Amino acid sequence: MVEVNDHTALLAFHDADDRGEQEIGLRRSSSPDIGDSNRRRWPLFDRKVTASSLRERCVTVSAVISLMLICAGFIYAFISRSSGRGLVCSTVQNGYQCHQEYSQLWGQYTPFFSLHTISDFSPQIPIGCTVTFVQMLSRHGARHPTENKSAVYSELIKRIQDRTESYLGDFALLETFNYQLQSEDLTPFGVSQMIDSGTKFYRRYQHLTKESNAFIRASGSPRVIVSAEKFIDGFYQEKLSDPSATDKARKPSVSVVISEEPGSNNTLDHSNCNVFERTKPGLAAQAEFAKVFATPILNRVNSHLIGANLDITDIPYLMDLCSFHTVALTPDASTISPFCTLFTDEEWTQYDYYNTLGKYYGHSTGNPLGASQGVGFVNELISRLTNTPVIDSTTVNHTLDSDPQTFPLGLSLYADFSHDNTMISILTALGLFNGTEPLSNTTIQSPVETKGFSAAWTVPFGGRAYIEKMECDSTPVAREPLVRVLINDRVVPLHGCKADTLGRCRLEDFVEGLSYARRGGDWGRCFI
Repeated sequence: MVEVNDHTALLAFHDADDRGEQEIGLRRSSSPDIGDSNRRRWPLFDRKVTASSLRERCVTVSAVISLMLICAGFIYAFISRSSGRGLVCSTVQNGYQCHQEYSQLWGQYTPFFSLHTISDFSPQIPIGCTVTFVQMLSRHGARHPTENKSAVYSELIKRIQDRTESYLGDFALLETFNYQLQSEDLTPFGVSQMIDSGTKFYRRYQHLTKESNAFIRASGSPRVIVSAEKFIDGFYQEKLSDPSATDKARKPSVSVVISEEPGSNNTLDHSNCNVFERTKPGLAAQAEFAKVFATPILNRVNSHLIGANLDITDIPYLMDLCSFHTVALTPDASTISPFCTLFTDEEWTQYDYYNTLGKYYGHSTGNPLGASQGVGFVNELISRLTNTPVIDSTTVNHTLDSDPQTFPLGLSLYADFSHDNTMISILTALGLFNGTEPLSNTTIQSPVETKGFSAAWTVPFGGRAYIEKMECDSTPVAREPLVRVLINDRVVPLHGCKADTLGRCRLEDFVEGLSYARRGGDWGRCFI
């Protein structure tokens, strides 16, 4: 069922930012015209001017020039913000770049950062080729903790403060720390991420976006819906500023919101596989690794929080606060949380791997039913790529997908918004991690060693995958459809089909290689 709801209440707290930018523009436009012919003239070279008067006038001119430079600085900052250039911490093109010694090691709580510099294949659209189809799959932007986690963090801080008799070193911050994080919703920084994502999408595929709007769906969580709407804001603002764009009067919208109510078929949010939902191998793998990495940290923390008597399960929660606090502190996440400096670089590397283990054994190949949760979306992708009806018996909502109003075919641009766990399952069902060997739950493996499987690399806050179909003037056959997949600007090696030197497979071979999804995965084991 399509939900056509008014999301005004969800978006209300963002309106102040929009009005603020408008007011800045109004103030600038009302500035005095320095070219006014009626303004007073300054006869600096008039021979009748005294030395004293000359000095005064020079000082005045100097002050005016200084003021102009200051104003120019403000204008440049405003323009830079709009264009994604000159930001302290984030840019449209490269994402979040501040505090990299911490921020790229927060697992799924990492803010999006571009992986283009470590891609084995160039993410640029090859010369002589034209992208004819794009499917984007995006996680929502940076958010506050979930309601359950927020309660856990609040209880942890209270317990520390109730028990601790003495605070030593940097841990003294916990004595007066007031837990004020909200739950579930995007932070202002997360909103900014999604606006930038829409801007980037428009620019990358401008040859398509200037003439078309994307068909947009969102899973039914408020933060996912708002993420989609803010993506649209960035997309549309860029379109309005593009002199070559057409159809500017029609702003895109979220066309379909798929319910997350229990029992609802939803390819963007897992919930209907009973066996999968009640088994938690990801938590078991994390518990094993916690014995390795968290025990020394626990001893150190307890030695600085005299009387707190924390246990090993508290350590990852304490480390979680570094990211959640940072992305909530300031609108641009430029201020690092003091929780981050409580832990060493090595400990952050361990924490990142801890989160990766949770994703691998919880929702990917390490879980026998992990990939099956993504099969429905893959079959929708096949339908869109080949312009044929969806064939699926897993999570597809056939009421929606049999209606051309809610599942149109033949379009060039699609954008779907989801959650990290379901995205992991979808990317796994696409076979993108078929080259990843089972992850060790005792020894850290780098993202290079795991063939790119990393929570921070795949599903950060605001993370996105682009599935591109392109045609080229030559190589190997002119105008033959080719497919490739980018995750956060990294071209991912394809499995199940023979990829060329640019990481692409023929469309026919790509679809043929998705046999696991086409046969329904292991969905039949969900109800044993």
